[in-house]
Amino acid sequence: MSSSETKSAPDVAIVTGGAKGIGFGIANALAKEGCRVALFDLDPDALETAVEALRKVQPDCTGIKVDVTSAESVDRAIDDVVEKFGRIEILVNNAGIVKDKRITKMSDEDWDSVISVNLKSQFLCCRAAIRHMSAENYGRIVNISSRAWLGGVGQANYSAAKGGVVSLTRSLALEWAKAGITVNAIAPGIVDTPLFQKFDAELQDKLKKTVPVQRIGTPEDIAEAVKFFAKREASYITGQTLYVCGGRSLSSPSF
Repeated sequence: MSSSETKSAPDVAIVTGGAKGIGFGIANALAKEGCRVALFDLDPDALETAVEALRKVQPDCTGIKVDVTSAESVDRAIDDVVEKFGRIEILVNNAGIVKDKRITKMSDEDWDSVISVNLKSQFLCCRAAIRHMSAENYGRIVNISSRAWLGGVGQANYSAAKGGVVSLTRSLALEWAKAGITVNAIAPGIVDTPLFQKFDAELQDKLKKTVPVQRIGTPEDIAEAVKFFAKREASYITGQTLYVCGGRSLSSPSF
């Protein structure tokens, strides 16, 4: 379906790492917009809980257990979504992990796993989804990068992966612009997620003070940016990286 054609049904959106945190916030926002949402996640219990919550907003949602670092698992899940819903309009690549350590203490596994989950997964999901989107001459891909792609102490693996996401986004935007597929990235700053909530109160306060707007971001803040890029009307915006960080990307260091 092209962007100029009348929709016969609500858009279909895939959100990776969608069962918790930022991913669920994005999925919930898209469901409220009427999208039929497919959550990809490795945690079956979290998936069940998330899908149950989403269906109160949009009944036509589903969850699929997916290893986003496996081409076979990703290809199968994407095909399952197309079989169930008929097509894919929106892909949000959100799945990610952190294993922060200074480089002299960073193991090969620390490097490989972070690169695989944060960067390779986006390549695999984009490749699989674009095969279907290109057949319809329409698609909206939103890749979640991070303010940390600018660099961060103890984040060589994470920053490299998130920088790779920015470059992947720009390359795919150029490759697929003529096919009606836009590819953009969002670079969040500090967000109130289960990981942030594990920090003690002193560290949380210290981090908040590094944000110019003097508050911690929410999954809903990120979701608003995703909704913007995912709109059909956003057809003239591609290859861009939007910081959603309360101004932290301007001068504040990561630590």
